[in-house]
Amino acid sequence: MSPVPVPLSRLLRYARGERRAIWLAIACSVTNKLLDLAPPYLIGMAVDVVVNRENSLIGWFGYTDVIAQLWVLAIVTIVVWGFESIFEYWLGILWRNLAQRLQHSLRLDAYGHVQRLDLSYFEDRSTGGLVAVLNDDVNQLERFLDGGANDLIQLGVTAVATIVTFFIASPTLAWIAMAPLPFVIWGSLLFQKRVAPRYADVREKAGLLASQLSGNIGGIATVKSYAAEAFEEERIRAESVEYVESNRRAIRMSAAFSPLIRMVIVLGFGATVVYGGKLTLDGELDVGTYSLLTFLTQRLLWPFTRLGQVLDLYQRGMASASRIFDLLETHVAVKDGLLGLEPSQARGDVRFDRVTFSYVPGLPVLHDISLLFEAGKTTAIVGSTGGGKTTVLKLLLRLYDNGSGTSTLAGSITISGVEIRSLRLGDLRRAIAVVSQDVFLFHGTVAENIAYGLVGSATAATLADVPRPAIERAARLSEAEEFIVRLPQGYETLVGERGQKLSGGQRQRIAMARAILKDAPILVLDEATSSVDNETELAIQRSLATVCRDRTTIVIAHRLSTIRNADRIHVLDEGRLVESGDHDGLVARGGLYATLWRIQTGEGTGASVLNESLGS
Repeated sequence: MSPVPVPLSRLLRYARGERRAIWLAIACSVTNKLLDLAPPYLIGMAVDVVVNRENSLIGWFGYTDVIAQLWVLAIVTIVVWGFESIFEYWLGILWRNLAQRLQHSLRLDAYGHVQRLDLSYFEDRSTGGLVAVLNDDVNQLERFLDGGANDLIQLGVTAVATIVTFFIASPTLAWIAMAPLPFVIWGSLLFQKRVAPRYADVREKAGLLASQLSGNIGGIATVKSYAAEAFEEERIRAESVEYVESNRRAIRMSAAFSPLIRMVIVLGFGATVVYGGKLTLDGELDVGTYSLLTFLTQRLLWPFTRLGQVLDLYQRGMASASRIFDLLETHVAVKDGLLGLEPSQARGDVRFDRVTFSYVPGLPVLHDISLLFEAGKTTAIVGSTGGGKTTVLKLLLRLYDNGSGTSTLAGSITISGVEIRSLRLGDLRRAIAVVSQDVFLFHGTVAENIAYGLVGSATAATLADVPRPAIERAARLSEAEEFIVRLPQGYETLVGERGQKLSGGQRQRIAMARAILKDAPILVLDEATSSVDNETELAIQRSLATVCRDRTTIVIAHRLSTIRNADRIHVLDEGRLVESGDHDGLVARGGLYATLWRIQTGEGTGASVLNESLGS
């Protein structure tokens, strides 16, 4: 078992690259505290000069004149205070900069790790909870490093220096004065043990509250449309009360620590005054030494009354550190491959060979399916809701893999004959452009949201690197330019969070422009026209006629009118491939596709037609 508490040991391992800065900061804290302890020694020496005059300690160094001795003390005092101020400045700089660097790297590393996790991780957790770890917990740890670490170190230095001085000056008095220390230390350890789970609960409640707030603000339109403001306020009130109560339980214990410790400490101070005074009156202890020890007792014992506050800050920091490192150590199920994938290599066939996949063991979503998406052609996937259509896209993008959460995957998926699990994830995903039903636009301008299609590519490291002519060309091809130029600031119009200032059709066409700009060899349209009006659908269809040329296009569709001209159509039902062919052939066959077509074109209705088909 490690002698260092687990969260702290994890933090120290993480900060290996900062060892030099840590040691420098510790050295400044130690030196500053040693200089800070000098005044009691100087006071004792001053008393010694007044009482013993030329026989004082300073007199032993050749300064026999009492006034000269006092001048020496004054000069030494100025020098000590000057250096104490210098080291206090540097320890502040070093600890605070260290805190800033560590919180910066922790936040970036944690966020980078989150981006590598598969989708199953996010399905089991709330966005607000993750934001609380990446923001609140990192900030809480920063606050501990900013001041708490220095306080703990200086408290230790004070204890060691004072105890050593006491035993050198008077071992007997030392044992009496230090008698309360074991109780203080025992109480501190007991406090730490008892309060740690309470602060872990505080951080958990903070994450739940952040999650609820994030969800409510993100769904504010739904809240308003159902006139549910009062209901949501009550839910937030309940979560906030839980957070307050959790903090109150931790604070109640923390607040009790200092008063109890103070009553123990005052016994040591009283013993030093009484017994030390008796030794001095009996001539067994110099007056200057008595003054020194009295002051040192106060300098040692009273800082221990702040130990509760320091440990409070420490426990908050360690509770946050545990949550951060738990996140950093979360298993990454989707492993990066080693092979690169050039755009020219990605223009071959895409194949699913006997693929079986389940999100939950024992409940397959796809059953031993084999699909072919021919190079340079348009292939559609259709079927009833829940049939596994979108799962095909998620597996192609490797958003899930074997071992993602509880999921299992069997079979192979290849591009140009190369298993996608052997490819670098960045190369794989750069080769695929996706336009989905649920369009996500970032809070920025129209131009920035279109330019996002090239971010991370070899040609554009940032949005500013994407040339405006390329953005405008993509907008024209997606038939988005007509409405963009009518916006208040044209391409520089802010779209709002998630594109809320735009209509569904406008967001869809911007997403199409983004995909066009990406110019990937594989284009996937996931229900891209299912939620738009007929005019927008026609506009998107016209743009697709140009965009899909000479690239492998995969269309996942519920509205069959959008895929009737596809080169090949795969029909899925409850995760099984039941039919494949072109539109005319599938309609003539009279199977599930023909039934769906008849329902959507009004030739039949609902369950009666479907039952008739399945029964035939």
